[in-house]
Amino acid sequence: MLFKWLAVLVAGAAMALLVPPFDFGGLVWLVMLPLMATLWTLKGKRAGWKGFGYGWLAGSACFLITFHWLTEVTGVGWVVVALYLALYPALWGMFAATWGNPWREQENRSESGIEKRMRERTGSDLRPLRDSMRSMGFAFALAGFWCGTEWLRGWVFTGFGWNTLGVAFHRTPVLAQSADLLGICGLSFLPVFFQAVLLQVARRLFLQARGERRGLRIDFGVTAVLLALAFCYGVWRIDQIGGRDGARLKVLLVQLNIPQEAARRLWTPEEIHMGYEDETLKALKRIEEADAARIDEEMVEGGALELSTPDWIMWPESALVGRILRIEDGSWGTWGENLETMGRVMDEGEFTLVMGLNEVEGEVMGEQMVEKAGGRIWNSLVMFDPELEMQTFRKRHLVIFGEYIPLVEQVPLLQKIYEQQSGAQYGGAYSRGESLEPLKAEIDGRDVGLIPSVCFEDTVPRLMRKFVRGGPQLILNVTNDGWFKDSPGAAQHFANARFRSIELRRPMVRCANTGVSAAVDAIGTTAHPGTGEPQELRDESGNHITRGSLLVDVVIPDQPGWSLYMLIGDWGVIGLGVLGLGVGWRLGSR
Repeated sequence: MLFKWLAVLVAGAAMALLVPPFDFGGLVWLVMLPLMATLWTLKGKRAGWKGFGYGWLAGSACFLITFHWLTEVTGVGWVVVALYLALYPALWGMFAATWGNPWREQENRSESGIEKRMRERTGSDLRPLRDSMRSMGFAFALAGFWCGTEWLRGWVFTGFGWNTLGVAFHRTPVLAQSADLLGICGLSFLPVFFQAVLLQVARRLFLQARGERRGLRIDFGVTAVLLALAFCYGVWRIDQIGGRDGARLKVLLVQLNIPQEAARRLWTPEEIHMGYEDETLKALKRIEEADAARIDEEMVEGGALELSTPDWIMWPESALVGRILRIEDGSWGTWGENLETMGRVMDEGEFTLVMGLNEVEGEVMGEQMVEKAGGRIWNSLVMFDPELEMQTFRKRHLVIFGEYIPLVEQVPLLQKIYEQQSGAQYGGAYSRGESLEPLKAEIDGRDVGLIPSVCFEDTVPRLMRKFVRGGPQLILNVTNDGWFKDSPGAAQHFANARFRSIELRRPMVRCANTGVSAAVDAIGTTAHPGTGEPQELRDESGNHITRGSLLVDVVIPDQPGWSLYMLIGDWGVIGLGVLGLGVGWRLGSR
């Protein structure tokens, strides 16, 4: 019993090592083996409940390690979230110990009548072939059902689908390309399938060495072919998607790394506004001086010259303190301090300014705009063109207990718990945005659609997919991971988010306050389109928790690639989960 507990805990801890800050992605091909071996040795009528318990234990170990950064805000929440998320591996554990268990007594059943007659007529023993086919059937069932539980985790109660097994490939572009088939959850299929086959083949080899079983390992050969196909598919997609022509966009990302205590920012409004002004103007000055030096050099040497002046300036979520007042007819106003900060920056050139701001429902009283009594408030991504024409996207996927509290009106105690845990006064819930229309911009002479997202919406593929349209498109994200300080939370956020570019085959630009500010191309890498250098804002030591700016260069393909995930969405992985369950029931109930 103790050995089984240790094996399960090792499996759960190893799963946590797949993602930042550890990033031992290669372990994804091995981490399930101790858990599978334990679950498949369970016997008796209570095997299912034992499997549920072992799966929950492995999941708890994984998520308590993986999401330890939640303790920066709430220790209680960290434990509750981890133990809740562990229920999904527990469901898989129950399945793997029963219907999905290839080591149950049924495997040792006697030779069937059909097999006996075939052996007598042909002299061939079909049992080794049967074993290989059965092995692949169970492997499919286990892998498909695992993918289904990962999807379920990202959907129930609005979902928290971070750090699926497939996220282990976030630094392995070739294997990551298959995410455009069934999404990030579908990317977990092959590692689970591989390990299920590997463990069954190992057992057959052991029995063969004892003379109890003949050897035939077609299942292992098929698995090797699947791995080769996944690799070849990735190479082909990178070649097909990576070199497309399109609009060029230069964006200056500005990150202040404003310190926070949960929701409460520790800088004064004046420090915040002056910080964005100073950091942006300093970066523009540096770019101007670099361009001037290059002009002088080219005048001596001759040749074409491309200046580095940015087209856009981008600030993160809830960047400025003042809110946007939005009237029903579409007119708007904002605090004078906002206009002053924006004006000082936009005086330096013809820039489009993108940032996150709080947007409040307003009304006109007399000749003055005021906040509407009881009006709604939205967490918005806002775009200002050089003439200060404004577009906004209102966040749709709100964070539970962060941006809204269920039943808070009926249970006032929940408000007190929020204030105690966050260190900030509860000011009411944000309203959910309704629009699914992309924003619009003219970039490099082309009309480009903008897929907007705020905060962790860029980790919700089913939402992002709804904004996909034909023609050139760019994913935008403004975020603030400052709640979690210098923790792995921001790196995990980015590791999950970059798969949206692969699933949707659209590049992404994201700007964070404490977080990862970066540009991602349509194959999921941060490589500069010209130099190949990573376009991620980091300090000299490589830490992304820093203050600074980064000029990124993005190619927005005129004819973006299409993907199976764009066409069918989550229905593919849902079907995979249901099919896995059905195959397991069919095999396991014989």
